[in-house]
Amino acid sequence: MRAAQVAAEWARVFTLGKARGKIADLFEADAERAERFSRRACGMLYDFSKTALTEESFAALLELAEAAEVPAAREAMMRGDKINTSEGRAVLHTALRAGPDAVIEVDGQDVMPEVRATLGRMAAFAREVRAGAITDVVNIGIGGSDLGPAMAALALAPYSDGPRLHFVSNIDGAHIHDVLKGLNAASTLVLVASKTFTTIETMTNAETARRWMAEHGGEPAAQFAAISSAEQRAAAFGIPAERVFGFEDWVGGRYSVWGPIGLSLMLAIGPEDFAAFLAGAAEMDSHFAQAPLAQNLPVIHALVGLWHHQVCGHKTRAVLPYDQRLARLPAYLQQLEMESNGKRVSKTGEALAFGSGPIVWGEPGTNGQHAFYQLLHQGTQIVPAEFLVAMQGHEPELAHHHALLVANCLAQSQAMMLGRDHAELPRVFEGNRPSVTMAYERLTPKMLGRIIALYEHRVFVEGVILGINSFDQFGVELGKELATALQPVLAGAEADLDSSTAQLVALYRAHQG
Repeated sequence: MRAAQVAAEWARVFTLGKARGKIADLFEADAERAERFSRRACGMLYDFSKTALTEESFAALLELAEAAEVPAAREAMMRGDKINTSEGRAVLHTALRAGPDAVIEVDGQDVMPEVRATLGRMAAFAREVRAGAITDVVNIGIGGSDLGPAMAALALAPYSDGPRLHFVSNIDGAHIHDVLKGLNAASTLVLVASKTFTTIETMTNAETARRWMAEHGGEPAAQFAAISSAEQRAAAFGIPAERVFGFEDWVGGRYSVWGPIGLSLMLAIGPEDFAAFLAGAAEMDSHFAQAPLAQNLPVIHALVGLWHHQVCGHKTRAVLPYDQRLARLPAYLQQLEMESNGKRVSKTGEALAFGSGPIVWGEPGTNGQHAFYQLLHQGTQIVPAEFLVAMQGHEPELAHHHALLVANCLAQSQAMMLGRDHAELPRVFEGNRPSVTMAYERLTPKMLGRIIALYEHRVFVEGVILGINSFDQFGVELGKELATALQPVLAGAEADLDSSTAQLVALYRAHQG
């Protein structure tokens, strides 16, 4: 990366950011603004016209991306270079959805034959389960081993014609208790999703599920499968190799829904629709790899994000899908974006000169309108909004519901931009609140694949421009280490603790008698 040039481009962008005007004025000055600041690709309209970006500031952001060598970084990732420099790993979740003729090498070895073989094993297993007596599938995982398939399974509910899916992630015993209590152990399949087969939350829940199944008429030896690269640990747990589906270390947990971690989704919607899900992501991959930066949806989405957070200083972004079935998308994107780009140092270990990733949050519309939109419209903090909306729903008999949904979505982005100033003071709000809108025909498996891949590549581009490694997550390790050390202390072992933690430990011990 040409550091001096990148710094100069950042300085230019920051200068333009200070001079930004009202969004509504930009529309008044340019009758074709919506067309100029929208792009169409992969069955999606991406409208970023309701932001304060001008032709000049957008061009400056594109030059920043060029200076940061985004095209070269993109090529390095997709060909299998070890761009996760802190861990010495390639980053190849794109390989999990690559086409049948793709050749992608890591350390001189084509990884695609193994990827295709694993997908083939998954499909065969899914067909067998879907044709058998299994009525329910419990996926036990946490983080990327839970958020991805749980989000996608809800999103693609109209395509689900297999066993019912249930997800357990929290170590809180209430979670697994409430999931298992309504199930028939004899017709339940349990998937244990842990790459190392050592994740404490997942393995604790797996042991509880195994005990429950044995005590309620099931056969754990035949009704458990593992999504793990630790075949020996899975065997020691009682899961034979033919029901272990592994994946490589170049697939990060939060990028893993495309492979074996997505097995629960495949069981629900079938191998064919799962293949369409992968094909949608591959289509976005191709667009990302080939489209010029000024026409490239993930690149533009990243530049808009950097403009709002780093340049304008807006500390959070709200993801607002106007689709009840995308209710888990904001939580999924929280992990994808905040674990990837929530860093304080660059790839070279230097403190960043400005903020990295923003806080990501959100809820589906129209529920959010009755919860937190008051702050979006009139609060003292400006929160850029990202609206997602389908032009058609899956329930034609309820088309009037969908029309109201779309009307609310379009109205909210308009209201955030325009505001209202012709009323008494409490009812006045200034508007000028930025948003982008992603519109598409219908939420199909292929479209969901495109949307998720769009966000994945957005995170990557932001990380490249910020100069950080988006693919490690050392910040989450300390809490795990301390939790392991505190377990024996809760049971009575002595330890040198700060006074607050000691007080809370004493309270816990007192309540255990």
